[in-house]
Amino acid sequence: MMAANSRDVRAIVFDLDGTLIDSAPDLQAAVNSVLEEKGRRTLDLESVKHMIGDGVLKLLERAFAATGVPVPGEELPVIACRFLDFYEGHDADFTRAYDGVPETLARLHEDGIVMGVCTNKPVQATEDILRKLGMRHHFVAVLGGDSLRGGIRKPDPRHIGATLEAMRAAASVAVMVGDHPNDITSARAAHIPVIAVSYGYSRKPIREHKPNAVIDAFAELPEALRHLA
Repeated sequence: MMAANSRDVRAIVFDLDGTLIDSAPDLQAAVNSVLEEKGRRTLDLESVKHMIGDGVLKLLERAFAATGVPVPGEELPVIACRFLDFYEGHDADFTRAYDGVPETLARLHEDGIVMGVCTNKPVQATEDILRKLGMRHHFVAVLGGDSLRGGIRKPDPRHIGATLEAMRAAASVAVMVGDHPNDITSARAAHIPVIAVSYGYSRKPIREHKPNAVIDAFAELPEALRHLA
């Protein structure tokens, strides 16, 4: 068994994009498909990476603002449907788990850690990607940005709270692992510590947001859990 730390971590809530998987290439392709439909220029991969993290509507809002006149808010849901029509057929063409993720999840699972996913990505796409990458079985609960009524999603701590409830895990034994300021903000408000990965899609260096710990590779997670105060 993994050695317990002072918090006795028995549950982990994971973000998805930029934490478990590098999904930016497929998101870039879907974004560019709708930009081209509207006669806009396409965006390079690095530009799209810095737009990820707040759900589909915010991703598209940023993409259109970066390529010309912002799209009126009432048009965004229609464009989002076109985006999802493309993305859901190509959500794992180039998406891959980061190095060390499958092996580390298997280790944590063997150690009896209960794991869930809390992401602002639509839940159907999340489920599909996790299955295609052979990782779905590690998680007892998966909540997306459209899983809760009223548009509740990170950084709203209720998103994490609902994920923990679905995991049947208490906040007192839980940790959040993510790559984005939303993960840190929501975890703090949910009263759980957060371990951030440095390789994700945060627009600023993640250390500037002062998570409880930072890891540079996913395989470092078990050690970070042991040392988490």
